[in-house]
Amino acid sequence: MCDTFVATAAATADGSVIFGKNSDREANEAQALEYHPAREYPPGARLQCTYIEIPQVTATRAVLLCRPFWMWGAEMGANAAGLVIGNEAVWTRMPLNRKEGLTGMDMLRLALERAGTAEQGVDVLAGLLRDFGQGGICGYRDRRMAYHNSFILADPQTAWVMETAGPFWAAKRIQSTYAISNGLTLGADFDRAHPDLTRLKPGGKPFHFARHFADRFYTFFAASRARRACAQTHLQAATGQIDTPLAIRVLQDHGTASYRPDSHWLGDRICAHAANGLTRNASQTAGSLVAHLQPGDSTFWVTGTAAPCTSLFKPVWFSGDLLPDVGPPPQGHFDPASLWWFHEQFHRRLLLDFEAGSANCRAERQTLQADFLQEAGAMTGRSPSDITAEAFRRSGDWTARQISRLSSPERGLTSPPCRFYRRYWQKLNRQAGIPF
Repeated sequence: MCDTFVATAAATADGSVIFGKNSDREANEAQALEYHPAREYPPGARLQCTYIEIPQVTATRAVLLCRPFWMWGAEMGANAAGLVIGNEAVWTRMPLNRKEGLTGMDMLRLALERAGTAEQGVDVLAGLLRDFGQGGICGYRDRRMAYHNSFILADPQTAWVMETAGPFWAAKRIQSTYAISNGLTLGADFDRAHPDLTRLKPGGKPFHFARHFADRFYTFFAASRARRACAQTHLQAATGQIDTPLAIRVLQDHGTASYRPDSHWLGDRICAHAANGLTRNASQTAGSLVAHLQPGDSTFWVTGTAAPCTSLFKPVWFSGDLLPDVGPPPQGHFDPASLWWFHEQFHRRLLLDFEAGSANCRAERQTLQADFLQEAGAMTGRSPSDITAEAFRRSGDWTARQISRLSSPERGLTSPPCRFYRRYWQKLNRQAGIPF
């Protein structure tokens, strides 16, 4: 499950566009944080996506991606033009193609590589749906997981929401704020749509996209309504004052001040923690992204790690060395040299006593995050690459201190989770080869 939101210039504190997304995947589905420079290709070149091969374009844009390690496509990302996109799984009454096609993550990466604005991104996504269709299994270990997709696309001037159901789609330009989770949200007030959509109008009445296509059963158990309402509440309460720190806090939200990951059945929290193999197996926030979009001056805040409530958002710019060394690309097995798995040593120890452990590290994390925000805003004679590298270094040092603290043999557990929850994570740790 995932959550994505955007605030346009009408709702932000400085007239920018603010975008945020949590990518929720299976708990051992490591997410690669990576940069791909712009490239040119000869006529007739072909491109292998996750499941199918398609024609390559002659030139692609430079992209920053947050990508499940086994996919070609990405859950979220940005390009050098300042376009940022996040996708959501949605369940509809249209048939699923489990065998072939472009995944929603493939389509997202292709749109980032080929479009320069949010509306151009809508055009690219619509063309991909028309020419190749969406399909393929989207789960890592869960080889039954398949779905359709919705997207929020934003650039420094505009933002769009686009939702799909099989080959059909509708899109709306966002005027203030908008949030999506894992359910269709567009009604009859969309601005653009699949050309055949009007033929589906029942009895001449206005066509309501969500009412016509949504699968209510799967949408309910995805708990998208509660998460979307939470994001909307944050955004509406801060309209006119929305900024990067607020976007980070939304992605870290658990719904209550005091939170235990083993305390609820459905995945109804924005900052998601896996907890069982039935309703919260694909509900671990594996990576997070916030974008502060301004013409010629966009900043992208990435975790590169799971669980935003335990992570630091680091600033990245499309300038110089975009990313420092984050270790080898993560795979599905524990590798402490990889940024994502290195952080998991802290995250998974914290789960053994979440309330007390979070309280003990929260103040230092918040201080560090405030430092990163201040340094990124000041840019006093330092290169963007240097600021990024220092933020990653300080974040790594902080994580190492937390791992050491939580590994201490003198450490006692204040309020350990229930047995069922512990066994669930013990199984995941064994599968990943995490040595504790």
